[in-house]
Formats: sequence, C-alpha cells, structure tokens
Amino acid sequence: MSTVALLLITGLGLGALYFLVASGLSLIYGLMGVLNFAHGSFLTISAFLAWEVARRIGADSWGSLGLALLVGAVVGGIVAAGTELLLIRRLYERHIEQVLVTVGLALASVALFQGIWGTDPQYVTGPAWLAQTTDVLGARIPNNRFLLIAVAAAVLLTLLLFLRYTRFGLVIRAGVENRSMVTALGIDVRRAFTLVFTIGGAAAGIGGVLASHYFGYVSPEMGASLLIFAFIVTVIGGLGSLAGAALAAVFVAVIQQFANFYLGGTGDIMVVLLLAVVLLVRPRGLLGRRG
Repeated sequence: MSTVALLLITGLGLGALYFLVASGLSLIYGLMGVLNFAHGSFLTISAFLAWEVARRIGADSWGSLGLALLVGAVVGGIVAAGTELLLIRRLYERHIEQVLVTVGLALASVALFQGIWGTDPQYVTGPAWLAQTTDVLGARIPNNRFLLIAVAAAVLLTLLLFLRYTRFGLVIRAGVENRSMVTALGIDVRRAFTLVFTIGGAAAGIGGVLASHYFGYVSPEMGASLLIFAFIVTVIGGLGSLAGAALAAVFVAVIQQFANFYLGGTGDIMVVLLLAVVLLVRPRGLLGRRG
C-alpha cells in the first residue's frame, strides 16, 4: 500500500510539473494556433535568473523561494511577450515559418545558456522543508511534490477564471472565434494575443523555478527535456484545452511512475504508446474541440 501511495502522489507531483509547462503551450496553441517550440527556453532562462537572484539573497528561506517564483514568472512573461512582438506577430497563419523560427530560437538559446552558465548543471537549494518528507499511508513523500501540486492547481484555477470572467479573457476567446469581427468593433486583438503569450511564458517561468527544485539543479537542457513531455501532455489532453492538459498530465506522470517501478524503467515507452493510442482512437485528444 505504501508503494502505491508513493507512486501515486509522486506521480501527481510530476504531473503538476508537466502541467505547468504544458499549460502555456496549450493556451498559446488553443487561442492562437501557434506551436511554440521555444517554450522550453522561456522555462530555462526563468529558472536560471531566479536561481541567480535566490543565491544572492540566501536560497534557504521561504522569502527567497517566493521571490524566485516571482522572478521566474516575470522573466518568462517578458521573454514570451518579446518573442511574440518581434518574431511571431509577423508569422500568424504561416505555420511552417513559425516552426522554423521557434525551433531555431530554441537551439540558439541552449547555446546561449551554455555560453553564460556553462554546460554543467547548477545545483539549487531551497527551504529545508522542501528537502524533507511527509508520511502518507506509510510512504515518505518528498515535500516538494506537495508544493508542485498546490501551485499547479492555483495556476489552473487562475487561468480558467481569467479566460471566463475577465474582459481580456472574453476578447481573447472572441478573437479566436472571429478575429475580423472583433477587429471591426475597434478592439485591438493583437494586444490580447500578446497577453496570451505573456501568460503562457509566465506559467512556464513558474514551472522552470519549481522544476529546478524538483530535480535539484538547473541546466541549459532542462527546458528542452521537459518540453517533450509537455507536447505529449498537450496532444493527449487536446490542443487548446487547459482542463485536458491537466488531466493528461496526471495520466502521463502516474503511468510513467508505475511503469518505471513495476516494468523495469519503461515509463517513457509507455507514455509514447499512450500517445499513439490516443492519436489512433481519439485524434483530437481527451478534451479537445471538434474540427
């Protein structure tokens, strides 16, 4: 029983991390039709700069962790907004060019991070509580998993409320359905789309900071490795569905944990097989829209 509890809860923690990365991807694609392969770069630069700030003020306090999360969100949002303004805005409806530009940006950013911080991982420390464990049904659960679950739930709720009940959220959803009509009403849809990129980048930045505490380090390749699973989660959940991304993140992470433990470390293979099954049986994903 303790083993099952350990795998389930740690799987939820890993799923929370996947969701934080995938939420920005899902939001940007669902509302703007942009597959952003540079999304992992937003995560990595946010994690590095948050680490730089935290280690200078003392990384072993909750205040420094809170500041690191704030720095991560701000940096991720600013970098994402700059990417949309300078690169993506000129490439709407030109999907091949979008892919080429964002892939090139992702590759160039990894080289940039290696040039600044080196190729070796930079180890991260945080509040002592995060390195401790809590007993749940006889299983010793690392406390950082609980933090990941709480933050991911808060981000999901905030995004859903924003899109449903705020003016910008209504403009964004209307712009997706009929951009020309919204523009004819005198509303600048471009500003709303820049905001979407900013929110997606901020979510990735928060995910980057928490990923550094999950793994215990930050490295130039961290964003690229997490981006692979974020894309899988986004496709399984349904492109553009935040709720679907959350559900898929849990499925993917829990299956990965159980397969790694019981099936000899085959978690990644099981995840790829799950993706293949979903694409064959339900191509639009678990909660994706028709058409």
